[in-house]
Amino acid sequence: MQVVCACYEDAPQLYRYHNTHTLSTDEMTGIQALERCAATKPMRPGQQEKREFEYKRHGTVTLIGNFHVVTGELIAPTLGPTRTEADFLAHIEQTIQLDPEAGYVFVLDNLNIHCSASLVEKVAELCSLEADLGKKGRSGVLKSQKTRQEFLSDLEHRIRFVYTPKHSSWLNQIEVVFGIVMRKVIRRGSFTSTKDLSTKLLAFIEYFNQVFAKPFQWTYTGRPLQV
Repeated sequence: MQVVCACYEDAPQLYRYHNTHTLSTDEMTGIQALERCAATKPMRPGQQEKREFEYKRHGTVTLIGNFHVVTGELIAPTLGPTRTEADFLAHIEQTIQLDPEAGYVFVLDNLNIHCSASLVEKVAELCSLEADLGKKGRSGVLKSQKTRQEFLSDLEHRIRFVYTPKHSSWLNQIEVVFGIVMRKVIRRGSFTSTKDLSTKLLAFIEYFNQVFAKPFQWTYTGRPLQV
């Protein structure tokens, strides 16, 4: 926890003086495109809003997002039907292409796709590392999830990853933003298709960046919480 909190504390200096972006990254999976069977009736004097409880299902969408710890913006979002190793790798590549020569620090949880063999290989390629990575499940850097995480966490790499402890998703700042997305867009929304849902999510992200975006005043230092 102290490593994660130190990462947040160092982010402004890294961004200002070393052109390094610190991004809090995670996925919202299984976002349902639910269409209400009747239109919502807005509030009137003396009457509450009335929202239809019956709905039609139109499938699900996964949002992979990055919260920029310094600027407070949601950048390079990825929307699609799945959250696979290939999806996450494509998301990381897309994010880095925004500023290809910059440094990157990604804060994320311990999901296996966050430390995959393909991610290790891509980071080695982008950082121009020519060392033998070994073979997945057998030897070298690629041998296990532990060895891959150690490689991806290396402080010497231009692109590196900081992993939150297990059962500590609240340490990942983007979880707060996902809560905002849930309340403002999804919970009370009506969507005619997954495309409609994706369009409204992207529109809200653009609005969020223009109106609400600001860094969190992170005060937790990583010390054990006292009861």
